[in-house]
Amino acid sequence: MFRFHSRRLRHHHHHHHLHFLLKFSSATSHPLELPLSHPIYIIWGSNTGVGKTLVSTGIAASSLLSSPSYFHYLKPLQTGFPSDSDSRFLLTKLRHLFLRRTGPRPSLSASHVLLNASAAATGSRGNEAKFPEEDNVAGSEGSGSSRLFCKTLYAWEEAVSPHLAAERESGAVEDSLVLETLQRCFREVVESGVGKERSEVMCVVETAGGVASPGASGSLQCDLYRPFRIPAILVGDGRLGGISGTISAYESLTLRGYDVVAVVFEDHGLLNEGPVMSYMRNKVPVLVLPPVPKDPSNDLMEWFEGSHNLFSNLREIMVSAYLERVKKFHDMPRKARDIIWWPFTQHKLVPEGAVTVIDSRCGENFAVFKSQSTEVVAPLFDACASWWTQGPNAILQAELAREMGYAAARFGHVMFPENVHEPALNCAELLLEGVGKGWASRAYFSDNGSTAIEIALKMAFRKFSVDHGLVRNCLEDTTNERSTELMVLALQRSYHGDTLGAMEAQAPSSYTGFLQQPWYTGRGLFVDPPSVFMHNNTWSLSLPEGFRIENLKLAFASRDEIFRKDRDTSELAAVYSSYISKLLSGYKGSNNIGALIMEPVIQGAGGMHMVDPLFQRVLVNEFRSRKIPVIFDEIFTGFWRLGVETTVELIHCVPDIACFGKLMTGGIIPLAATLATNAVFDSFIGDSKLKALLHGHSYSAHALGCMAAVKSIQWFKDPCSNPNVTSEGRFKELWDDKMVHKISSHPAVERVVALGTLCALELKAEGSNAGYASLYARSLLENLREDGIYMRPLGNVIYLLCGPCTSADICNQILVKLYKRLEEFSGSKN
Repeated sequence: MFRFHSRRLRHHHHHHHLHFLLKFSSATSHPLELPLSHPIYIIWGSNTGVGKTLVSTGIAASSLLSSPSYFHYLKPLQTGFPSDSDSRFLLTKLRHLFLRRTGPRPSLSASHVLLNASAAATGSRGNEAKFPEEDNVAGSEGSGSSRLFCKTLYAWEEAVSPHLAAERESGAVEDSLVLETLQRCFREVVESGVGKERSEVMCVVETAGGVASPGASGSLQCDLYRPFRIPAILVGDGRLGGISGTISAYESLTLRGYDVVAVVFEDHGLLNEGPVMSYMRNKVPVLVLPPVPKDPSNDLMEWFEGSHNLFSNLREIMVSAYLERVKKFHDMPRKARDIIWWPFTQHKLVPEGAVTVIDSRCGENFAVFKSQSTEVVAPLFDACASWWTQGPNAILQAELAREMGYAAARFGHVMFPENVHEPALNCAELLLEGVGKGWASRAYFSDNGSTAIEIALKMAFRKFSVDHGLVRNCLEDTTNERSTELMVLALQRSYHGDTLGAMEAQAPSSYTGFLQQPWYTGRGLFVDPPSVFMHNNTWSLSLPEGFRIENLKLAFASRDEIFRKDRDTSELAAVYSSYISKLLSGYKGSNNIGALIMEPVIQGAGGMHMVDPLFQRVLVNEFRSRKIPVIFDEIFTGFWRLGVETTVELIHCVPDIACFGKLMTGGIIPLAATLATNAVFDSFIGDSKLKALLHGHSYSAHALGCMAAVKSIQWFKDPCSNPNVTSEGRFKELWDDKMVHKISSHPAVERVVALGTLCALELKAEGSNAGYASLYARSLLENLREDGIYMRPLGNVIYLLCGPCTSADICNQILVKLYKRLEEFSGSKN
């Protein structure tokens, strides 16, 4: 029998919901999994006193009276105990219903165990609450018996909201503890159902109060239970005002991603179900219960008997929805393989069973379907940050859903040229006061990073053309006149997007070959940059061929030394300057180089290489002296990805134009921005529209994206919402320095880069095992997914990405697991 031990928990002061962070992660040793072996549902109320426990009891009666089965009733939070106990109510009513039956009765056994957080029932610590355990209340156990399990997990004496009761009785319970306890109860559901049909076991979790009532920690219950995303039954309010309350509760649940499979009302004669059904477009079944007798002496037996058919119908809806969900999970991989064309994927190399079915996302975690041993929806830490875009924790995710819902309801979509709306204006102001502070004066919105790059190239080429006298001072259309072919200077291993123009501005690579882009010519001078990395506990500098060096220091005492501005006076700075000058003077098309474009500090798709920031700073200075515009591609690196809001803070120089996206909206919706100086903007000013920047998108500055960007930009830089940012605006180290050094010394590792939210490593490999096409790391990644960590490599380069709000504890747990798997990987290759 499942038992917990009560204890008085230490006093924990109430936190405002904005500052509350759910303390769970798939990177922990006990991931929060939702079993799918049998139906599990959560019962929500549109308000307190709407009959949640009556509905739970009715579902239990329908399950246990119809055929032999097991029913688990879980009440995580209970106040007003011991005078009020929903578990006891359900147990008592089921006992009486069984006693009323005539003829052979199925056996029923039940247990009620309480974790009494305030010790209200006993007045002491460490003892189980003195509530009687019920066994075999009808008949005797056997193979055909039914069993009822009732459990209240945490309870307080005062009949108020759990957060108040916990605060007043010094019995606060962290959300993580509630979830872990609930997880253990779910495991018992699975154990009780071994050898039984899916529908022979059912579990309901009944919440306290309304959908948005606070839990014991102060966080809203709709947020507290969100990691499990348990399918929901909503008990509506049939009283006066209940239409509004029911619809509001339903919207609160759906805005957090819950599936509501049915709504249940008590009939108060006001026909509230009609407007609710109309609002839901008949997509969610609405069931109406008969009026509940108000006579305190009525034991409700006739009411339950009269409601039996309705509750049987509700149970059928629940079982049917559960079976359909499980079937979808099993069918989705096959259907996806048949009709979907995945990006950057060789479909022939995707084996059967390798398709990951993602049910939802909660903060940094995917919730994925697994069916190897038991069927569960399990968390998987998204170490790709969903292809470099994601940053929200669970709280910000809910905030963004509300903000975007508001924007969609207020604006839908509106065209942008010569118009303005509040989200776009607020977003532009934040960009110019943040990532563009001190240099940018204009923000140009587009829909994705690749497009932002193409816009930046147009801006740079116009500025160069004006400064170098290549633009006619006339009002006529000169579409077909091309006085010169402008080029860029870009870095080897660069990557600026997949659209045709953006590809022309990046060095030849796997992405630009004839198989991918037959039109590619590579319109630029592509320079091999020096890079820095950690190997064998030391940060080192790697110089490509062409540099004349004698007795130069090629190692650093620490990573911070790499970013010091005083390196400008070093011998290496002079070497870099000489190399760049020689390179430009020897290039026959140097006069046609109209822009410098580069990813500051970290080259993403090119292999997660860290370019020496000194080299990039010298490069910027050389080009500025030649009046050639400088473009920073911060699509990947911006907004705290590298531990700073903008990489300007790392390389200590500013661009003329910069591109941002991905984390700008928290990664929840596509939006990009190209920032520019006044001088760049002025090069497009004239009396003719033909001199304007003739570029745009139907969804330029769409309100949903701008609203999400405003919320994300503010959230990431505010120490009150982002625990990784100090009051001085500095970003905390997320990757444990000792573990990073340890990994850098591993014999299977060639190099390591750890900065901000990124930790990348290159596996030692040769021949076909090296490079973007390599499958060398596949076994390592498969093992890490078994550990609850989802990764996607760049050939033999694997990387970990977290969000700006991810805790250092989670990052360090991941590093420990990575090192352990590296040990196994290395052993398997020897």
